[in-house]
Amino acid sequence: MIDKVIAHIDEHNKANIERLKEFLRIPSISTDPARKADTRKGAEWVHKVLTGCGIKSEIIDTKGHPAVLADTGPADGGPTILVYGHYDVQPTGDEKLWKSPPFEPTVRDGDLFARGSADDKGQVLTHLLAAEAWMKVAKKLPIRVKFLIEGEEEIGSPSLDEVIHKYKDRLACDYVVLSDTPKFDKTTPAITYGTKGLIYKEIVITGPKQNLHSGSYGGTLTNPGNALAMIIASLRDKDNRVTIPGFYDDVRPISDDERKKMAALKFDEKGYMNAMGCPSLEGEKGFSTLERRWARPTVDVNGLGGGFMGEGASTVIPARVFGKVSMRIVPDQDPAKIAKAFEKAVMAAAPPGVRVEILDHSSCSAYVSPMGTPGMDAAGEALKLGFGKAPVFIREGGTLPILPMFKKVLGADSIMMGFCMPDCNAHGPNEYFGLDDFHKGTRASAYFVDVLARAARR
Repeated sequence: MIDKVIAHIDEHNKANIERLKEFLRIPSISTDPARKADTRKGAEWVHKVLTGCGIKSEIIDTKGHPAVLADTGPADGGPTILVYGHYDVQPTGDEKLWKSPPFEPTVRDGDLFARGSADDKGQVLTHLLAAEAWMKVAKKLPIRVKFLIEGEEEIGSPSLDEVIHKYKDRLACDYVVLSDTPKFDKTTPAITYGTKGLIYKEIVITGPKQNLHSGSYGGTLTNPGNALAMIIASLRDKDNRVTIPGFYDDVRPISDDERKKMAALKFDEKGYMNAMGCPSLEGEKGFSTLERRWARPTVDVNGLGGGFMGEGASTVIPARVFGKVSMRIVPDQDPAKIAKAFEKAVMAAAPPGVRVEILDHSSCSAYVSPMGTPGMDAAGEALKLGFGKAPVFIREGGTLPILPMFKKVLGADSIMMGFCMPDCNAHGPNEYFGLDDFHKGTRASAYFVDVLARAARR
């Protein structure tokens, strides 16, 4: 049966590309109140695809944007998977930086350019189309497949926790499957088995009641800007090691086996550096670029502001400055413990003469999926069949709060199959998804359920 399903996907590839373009024309920007109706259209579009091939689907209203819940129904044995994805997209940013309008999908050199093409409409559609192919050809799927496609991922999924708890029984599964991560390189698909956690803080420093003349008052009081610089500089040493007391206490070491596997990956450091436009690569001493990127905790400044920010010069001592700082944490680090240690370190580094306030923006644990499970093995085989090349297993430096949430509430581990390019410009101008990857990703998703079903029968 799988051969017929794949033949159906191949036969309808051109039509599926046109459907993807239709999906991408919906400006479902979840953070923009003016796009609320458009965002709902995204949910309705997903719902229509699922019901159109005979899959039971429902649009679930939330306090924000709706989610789509669907279920292919009981199957003849085998595990149950929950396909997670999102139909909402990032804002377009400065549209002058786009070579073609962000909501007018345009093909150039085999790549489809549009906002949401890779993150996540194109990738989530691969799973919808694979399920559709099974339904069209076999009238059912070989295992039970559920879907949870939400519309708030790009704004932190504020309604998802409530949805998962409320519909816990309907969402029960053995594995969560998602494609919101990249391939390793142009020709190599990837399975991401770990993501970092995140703690995001804002340090606010206030001093005088208003901006002051730096000539008249300089040297007589603590400059909030100088104080912030001192605090930030104190967070890392010359070896780029974080100096917050206790920061590394619970860090899970990289195993020798994992280090060998990372070292064996054909990672182009020079290409990586050039793609970012950086003159050199720096980081914690004693670790490779991939180790630092995937498996070591970090502290980074994300934004600075205060004082005179306009064109030209204005010699003032700022009354108020702020610095936004994020910490990417790794397995076994406790977000609450690290957050407390950070606050204590900031207060200890603050000089006298200023007031310090620390604001919380977000907090999430790291996640690592177990290797060698039937689900992981099936994903590896499916990607090899779909892309014609075995995938590599990688970690990601980014954060997906949903993963520890799924594990805690549903007890299910996540399998992340990456179909898009690492440099797909997600969140930036000229986001794109390779049409060949779109086709192969759809094939891989169809193979995945077949491999899982066959493994269960052995």
